[in-house]
Amino acid sequence: MTIEVSYHETVSKLQEFAQFARGPFDRPDWYALLQRGGMQPVIVVGQSKHRVAALPLMESGDSLAGLANWFSFTWRPLGRDDELVDEIFIAMAQDLRSRACAITLAPLPDEDGSASRLEQAFRKAGWAVFREQSDENHVLHVEGRSFAEYWAYRPGQMRTTLERKAKKVDVEILTRFDERAWDGYRIVYKNSWKPAEERADVLEAFARMEGEAGRIRIGIARAEGVPVAAQFWTVENGTAYIHKLAHTEAAKPLSAGTTLSAALFEHAIDIDGVELIDFGTGSDAYKRDWMETVRLRYRLECYDWRNPRSWKRIAKAMVRRLARGKSRR
Repeated sequence: MTIEVSYHETVSKLQEFAQFARGPFDRPDWYALLQRGGMQPVIVVGQSKHRVAALPLMESGDSLAGLANWFSFTWRPLGRDDELVDEIFIAMAQDLRSRACAITLAPLPDEDGSASRLEQAFRKAGWAVFREQSDENHVLHVEGRSFAEYWAYRPGQMRTTLERKAKKVDVEILTRFDERAWDGYRIVYKNSWKPAEERADVLEAFARMEGEAGRIRIGIARAEGVPVAAQFWTVENGTAYIHKLAHTEAAKPLSAGTTLSAALFEHAIDIDGVELIDFGTGSDAYKRDWMETVRLRYRLECYDWRNPRSWKRIAKAMVRRLARGKSRR
């Protein structure tokens, strides 16, 4: 099978791969935001007579990495899931040895086989590949339940908190981008426990884009008219994504975050009719109270062992692997 591999310095090439997008972080418009935000794309495209696939990468020092940022829930290859595409990934990995001696791919999901497929492809192409868990992803499979049915099985303390505190704040949920609501989000975030937002401009551009597409859900909780909790969700293809949430430290006794979360869960389940709620990455303990399943996210570190520039990095990766092995004993 003849496979042609090409490289592109703009994400416009990804428009033809829109059909393979499974969520917000696979879409061409998301990658366009990253490029406008200053990232330098290296879009690798492999094509045979019957299949086409892409690896959205970026320059990362003297290496390449998956085109993603701190806000990305996932990064994955684009293309069909079959053996013909797997052959293309192998050919792309072989050709990439002429472009870089090190490639890092993360955060890779594996419930769809992405991590395993790329691990095998790079190994078969002659790279030294190190795979490790990079994060975890908490999700809720709704399984046809109403919000009331879901809520009945939440921890008793959560249900009691909502019953006692719900009337202390007023909740508003918007399904469009709204300047006033976004200002409320910024105020809450600024006065929350969270560090300053990294690239808040990219986040806002994403929110505006999702608003124009009708996918946004903005939740604001107010106490005496003042925003005290805010959340930013999106909904598409039967999945609700929880991107951002925060509450002010001063309003913590009101449990406004719990009240707002419950309202958004109810909206997503009973009104949007989603099948899955995705709480993004992170091992925060509170996520376990809301969600029921944990999916792992992986990092692949791929090194061309033939290149002397890779030897020190391979040695460090091997030491880390040995250290992890000892810690499990």
